Amino acid sequence: MRSLPFICHPDFANEVPRAVFHKEMEPVDCTEKDPRFLNRHVLFRKKIRIPHFSRAILNVTADDYYKLYINGCYVAQGPAASYPHTYYYNTLDVTPFLREGENTLALHTYYQGLINRVWVSGDRRGGMWCTLEVDGKPILESDTSWRCHDHTGYTACGKVGYDTAFLERYDSNAPEVGFFEESFDDCAWEMAAILSASDHCLTPQPTKPLVLYDLLPATLERTERGYRLDFGREAVGYLHAVVRGKPRERIILRFAEELDENGELRYQMRCNCCYEEEWILSGRRDTLMQYDYKGFRYAELICSAELEVEELCMRVRHYPYREKAVYSTQNADLCRVLQLCADTVHYGTQEQYVDCPTREKGQYLGDVSIAARAHAVLTGDTTMMKKAIRDFFQSSFICRGIMAVSGSSLMQEIADYSLQLPAQVCWVYAMDGDRVFLQEAEPYLTALYRYFLQYTDADGLLDGVTEKWNLVDWPKNLRDGYGFPLTKPIQTGAHNVLNAFWCGFLEAMDECYCLLGKEETGRTLETKEAFIRAFYDAERGLFCDSKQHTHAAVHSNLLPLLFSIGTEDAERKERMIAFLLEKGLTSMGVYMAYFALAALVKHGRVEDAERLATDPNCWLNMLAQGGTTTFEAWGKEQKKNCSLFHPWATAPLIVFAEDIRVY
Repeated sequence: MRSLPFICHPDFANEVPRAVFHKEMEPVDCTEKDPRFLNRHVLFRKKIRIPHFSRAILNVTADDYYKLYINGCYVAQGPAASYPHTYYYNTLDVTPFLREGENTLALHTYYQGLINRVWVSGDRRGGMWCTLEVDGKPILESDTSWRCHDHTGYTACGKVGYDTAFLERYDSNAPEVGFFEESFDDCAWEMAAILSASDHCLTPQPTKPLVLYDLLPATLERTERGYRLDFGREAVGYLHAVVRGKPRERIILRFAEELDENGELRYQMRCNCCYEEEWILSGRRDTLMQYDYKGFRYAELICSAELEVEELCMRVRHYPYREKAVYSTQNADLCRVLQLCADTVHYGTQEQYVDCPTREKGQYLGDVSIAARAHAVLTGDTTMMKKAIRDFFQSSFICRGIMAVSGSSLMQEIADYSLQLPAQVCWVYAMDGDRVFLQEAEPYLTALYRYFLQYTDADGLLDGVTEKWNLVDWPKNLRDGYGFPLTKPIQTGAHNVLNAFWCGFLEAMDECYCLLGKEETGRTLETKEAFIRAFYDAERGLFCDSKQHTHAAVHSNLLPLLFSIGTEDAERKERMIAFLLEKGLTSMGVYMAYFALAALVKHGRVEDAERLATDPNCWLNMLAQGGTTTFEAWGKEQKKNCSLFHPWATAPLIVFAEDIRVY
């Protein structure tokens, strides 16, 4: 793609990009203090005459995000979150939206300015870029002939999550309402400027744009306060409404994942989001235009009794989804669990694998081990998973040990997650045989290998990976009393879970090198032997959490089982299996449950895995508590800010699929 500048609102034109990338443990405050660079909804418009044509292709992107309209029709939105040095753009076939003669292109771009897991924002890189090709010839590009203006109809009425999003107050009286219509008069708008310090290196987004469609409410109730909607399930998207009301009437909009004990919307959600927004009417026929998405099942409009409603629905958004997996089981409970997990993947996969569509909206590397595998199994397509892995490769400019969240300006590092990356790559290769992807991955994996080598002790075990959080499991009350202090930064001393993942890391590195005809690390066997010497308590027949042999958590035994550490001893293997079955999945979090089930299936204990997966206190408990998507924990009360939409709890889709490599 030839290099063309980003265009922007003049406020951004001469700004030097702010440094937002750093090591997590460095005391750096990147919080934006200038209100000019917070919550900016900037519109761009351009009219163009097009001769007779057969095909038209638009390449487009924006920082942080765009929604594209052509001739008054919505076309697409994006891009997926990415870093400036590999910034994604979308390639769209816009032939159906254009015509011979005059055409109007309009973009609603958004620069948020917050430091969070959603985008690389807070860096003052705000603007948009596009090129239009008609029958292979460029006829339009982003330049200073475009007009731009702030959309004054959007103001903030609070924030949610961990500075994840601004709550929206939408004013239908704003002069920019209908900006995308062909007849809209933009003569008073100013001309766009060039983002002079733009350092975006553009790369085509390898995944498709999101699909949007309307979901009608399962129930729509007229109440004393207004209207209440139940969509029958939790999904991701926006409330769409068309109404007629009084001029300047203020409608309160509330959203929830569940109802409270009084049957009211729990809009002050347990996941640390208070979903209460506002809509100010013009007195004409008004359409609600919410910009940022959220996960919800219920919605409420608190309004006057005179309000006339023409349309009310949820505009659902997710990555294009076509389910191909078929599961053969006569176990009715397992079928219910699998369907719950499938719905979670279906509605939860956005431009990336978000850990939840509410509180964080971030793509975590640990979630790729579960949500991405589940998505690939369900759809038979590894494209999205490979994009996610590449996103984490691109984080290596911050730390060659790889970040825990990709494409964001919030810096977080988790050692456990980085150690799973080689196995993710090998799993993808086993799925699709893409050798080019394997070759592309090798340099990043080798750099990651060398990064962890600096933390090995004389026995080859990891000791004190102080730069990164040692997670073990989450929430922390589901670590089964893990007997090593998980401080941030971690203290020195080797502990079990990190070193079990290290053994799995080395095994996957050897597999990768072998597939590429390269020399293996030569460390796997000796590291496993060192692991046994360090953590195995022969008297109890279990692996302990640390060298002190004072406590044996279930985590410290299921991972050696998964990575075949010491399992050549049949008696020891059976003791580990028995210990896991005795403890059950409720002794760990939903994240670690994936590794537990995978370990059982790997050793041929499929029936035992099914029994654990259908424990009434696990996924069936989510269903019993009204869940239509998987939770962040086994029950709503198990974590104080529990998300009720967490795709990292979809392990059964992977481990019970036929002919699928479980890890």
